[in-house]
Amino acid sequence: MDKNLFEKLTKSIEQGLAIHKGETKPSRVFNSEDVDIKKIRTKMKLSQDKFANAIGVSVGTLRGWEQHRRTPAGPAKALLRVFEKKPLAVIEALHINTK
Repeated sequence: MDKNLFEKLTKSIEQGLAIHKGETKPSRVFNSEDVDIKKIRTKMKLSQDKFANAIGVSVGTLRGWEQHRRTPAGPAKALLRVFEKKPLAVIEALHINTK
């Protein structure tokens, strides 16, 4: 292994341990609340097929999210947050048929 890379990895491990022990504060913190996707979908009375199609993901992906085997990220997570807070806005914007 490259000596420089090894030194960087060692330093990173030492920093991580110091953060874990509370000796050092992390340079940044990410707070990520989970989105209850099944709750959003059932509140809107949409089947998994319709909901997945409406937000542009496969039914398998949606099932993975609902069963907590996978976690949405990036644009999908942002869309789901908006869906959670302003469902009618998303329904209108995406022309989702809820019937």
